[in-house]
Amino acid sequence: MDVNLKSAAITHNEKAQQFELLVDGLRALLTYRLSPDRIVLLHTEVPPSLEGQGLAARLTRFALDFASEKQLRVVPLCPYASSFIRKHMEYQYLVSAEDLQKLLSS
Repeated sequence: MDVNLKSAAITHNEKAQQFELLVDGLRALLTYRLSPDRIVLLHTEVPPSLEGQGLAARLTRFALDFASEKQLRVVPLCPYASSFIRKHMEYQYLVSAEDLQKLLSS
């Protein structure tokens, strides 16, 4: 299945504490836990038929941009989000120095 990433909008479901992307009736999501000064990225999930289309990256980038806009520290417990931050230096400033050191050494 080829997904037109530009037409699929990410929504912020605050009640469920997740960012969602709906494509052809299937939901990709990134769950989080929010506190006053930080956002903990918990889990990224993409339906198998949508894997490999860049949806997890879009969700993660959206969550990190949200954190930046709200001036939140990011705690990436989700393995995908951790890997994404490791590869994208422009988001590493959102992670505490201690967490970043752990992230880069893993």
